[in-house]
Amino acid sequence: LQMKGYVIALDQGTTSSRAIVFNRSGEIVSLAQYDYPQIYPRPGWVEHDPADILGTQIHALSDAFARSGVEAADIAAIGVTNQRETTLVWDRTTGKPVYNAIVWQCRRTAAFCDRLAAEGVGAYIRDKTGLLIDAYFSGTKIRWILENVPGARERAERGELIFGTVDSWLIWNLTGGREHISDYSNCSRTMLFDIDRLRWDEDLCRVLGVPMSMLPAPVPSSAEYGRIAPGIKGLEALAGVPICGSAGDQAAALLGQGCVHPGEAKNTYGTGCFTLMNTGDRSVRSLSGMLTSVAWSLNGHTTYALEGSVFNAGSSIQWLRDEVGLIASAGESGPLAESVPDNGGVYLVSAFTGLGAPHWDMYARGTMVGLTRGTTKAHIVRAALEGIAYQVKDLLDAMEMDSGRTLSVLRVDGGASVSDFLMQFQADILRKPIDRPKMVETTAFGAAFLAGLSAGLWSDVSEIAALRQSEKVFTPAMDLETAEKYHGEWLRAVERAKKWEKAQ
Repeated sequence: LQMKGYVIALDQGTTSSRAIVFNRSGEIVSLAQYDYPQIYPRPGWVEHDPADILGTQIHALSDAFARSGVEAADIAAIGVTNQRETTLVWDRTTGKPVYNAIVWQCRRTAAFCDRLAAEGVGAYIRDKTGLLIDAYFSGTKIRWILENVPGARERAERGELIFGTVDSWLIWNLTGGREHISDYSNCSRTMLFDIDRLRWDEDLCRVLGVPMSMLPAPVPSSAEYGRIAPGIKGLEALAGVPICGSAGDQAAALLGQGCVHPGEAKNTYGTGCFTLMNTGDRSVRSLSGMLTSVAWSLNGHTTYALEGSVFNAGSSIQWLRDEVGLIASAGESGPLAESVPDNGGVYLVSAFTGLGAPHWDMYARGTMVGLTRGTTKAHIVRAALEGIAYQVKDLLDAMEMDSGRTLSVLRVDGGASVSDFLMQFQADILRKPIDRPKMVETTAFGAAFLAGLSAGLWSDVSEIAALRQSEKVFTPAMDLETAEKYHGEWLRAVERAKKWEKAQ
C-alpha cells in the first residue's frame, strides 16, 4: 500500500489567502494565492469581509490542488495557518456573520483597553494569558461586536452566536459547520485563555463580557479535527480529506523554520514583523513587554514562545508604493535604498497603528524626522527599510534579557526577507548572522508539517529541522561604532513618535 505522500497548507493571511501543496520532502508542488480587499471604515479601524476570507481561501485550495496534478487519494491531510487575533462572530445555525471580521491591526477598542488597565486587571491578564492589555487581541473585539451590533449580545446570551479566529471560521465552514474548534496557539492570542492550564478563563470572560458558550473548543495543534464536507463548491474532489493541523501564522513559522529547541528564534517580515523565540516547556513571563504564547502542542507536550511584534513592517513598503507613490513595486525599494550611501540622517518610524513591543504605545503615530532640502526619495525609502531592522533589534535585545538566552543566529522569512539590502542591514544592526532559508514558505510548511505529523507522514518534530536548508547567511559587516550611532539616532526618533494621538 503506497503511503499518501502530500499535504496541503491553507495560509490565510491579512492581505491574501494562499494554498500550497507540499510533498514529503517539504518541497512545494503547487501554489495558488488570491488577494482580497482591506476595509477601513474610520482612521485606525481595519475590517475584512468574512465571505472574502472564506471565498479566496476555497478558491486558492481548489486551484492549488488542480495545479498539483495529485490525486485526492494521495492527499494525507490539510493544515491551516492564519492571521491571528482577527475576530469573527457568526450565527451557529445559519453560519451568517453578524459583522465584518475585525482585523488584528484594528485599534477601535483602545479606549476600553485603557479602562481595563485603569481597573487594575493587567497583572491578572498577564499571569493567566501571557499577554498585555491591548486592542490587538481578540477579547475586546468580541465585546465590541456584542455591544455595537443591534441584538448581538442578546443572541449571544441565548447561545445563538459563536466566535472564532480565522482558523475557527475556516474549519467550521470546511467541515460543513460540524467543528467549532481552535488550536491552543490561536486560543492563546484572545486574552481569554489560560496558557498554563490550556483552557478558557471564566473570570476573564466575565470581565470582558464574553459568554463562554460562544467560544470554540481548544484543541492541540496536530490532531484530526474533521473532514472536508461534501458539497462545497469547488472542493467536491477533496470531500473527505481530513483537516489535521492548525496553528497561528507566527507559531507555524517558528516550527517551519525548524526552531524546535529552546533559545532558537525566527523573524517573519510580513505586513507586520513577528519575532518568536522558542522557550521550551516554560511559559516565560516577560519583564520588557514581550508576549508569551503557546507555540504548539503535540502528543501532550506544549511548547511556548516569547513574542514581540512590529505592527507595521512590510506595510510601510506598501505605504510608500500605494499611498505615497514613491515606488511602483515593492521590489524597487532595495535597489533605490542602495542608490544612496546612507539614510542622509532620515529616520522613519512606521507607527501607523501605534507601536508594539517593547514600547506598547497605542497612541504613537508614524513619524519621519531628519528631513533636509537634500533629502531624496531614495533616502526616505532607505529609512523605511532601515526602520524595520531597528524595530527587530529592539525586540531581540529585550527577548535575550527576558529569556536569559543569547541568540546565536536569527532565522528569517516573509515577503521582505527577499531584500538582500534589508537582511544585510539587519545583520549589521543586530550584530548576529541572519539565516534565510531556501524555501521561504515557512509559515505554510509549519502548518503542513503539523497536519502531516498527525496523518503519519512524519513522525517527530526533529524531522522538520532536518528538512530546512539555508539559502544565504548574512554576517555583520558594518563597524560597531557606526551601528551603535545609527541605533541611538533611531531611539531618538521613536521618542518623537510616541503619544502623538490624544487618548479619547
